[in-house]
Amino acid sequence: QVQLVESGGGLVQAGGSLRLSCAASGSIYSPNAMAWYRQLPGKQRELVARIFSAGNTKYADSVKGRFTISRDNAENTVYLQMNSLKPEDTAVYYCNLQFVRGMLYDLWGHGTQVTVSS
Repeated sequence: QVQLVESGGGLVQAGGSLRLSCAASGSIYSPNAMAWYRQLPGKQRELVARIFSAGNTKYADSVKGRFTISRDNAENTVYLQMNSLKPEDTAVYYCNLQFVRGMLYDLWGHGTQVTVSS
């Protein structure tokens, strides 16, 4: 049984910064990937950034140069540093964990709200 718990969301003005955290607990197998997704109002969930247990990363084009994903493998925690926030970044941000153990496990947190005002 794996649980993912997000924190760090809130209300900020355009140009501001937030740092999201996600702590994973339970039986987690390696290799794995942790990621941040977001769901904009009225839109489908989309990938923001992904980091693999080996440390390599991928970013959506819309956040390159502004957001940084990192992880602490010993603590099974993933972070998302968000700088130069824009109103279009307003969304619910979800933590994701994927690993293969005979089948693909695709696990989600409950989400944290980020609101960017103009």
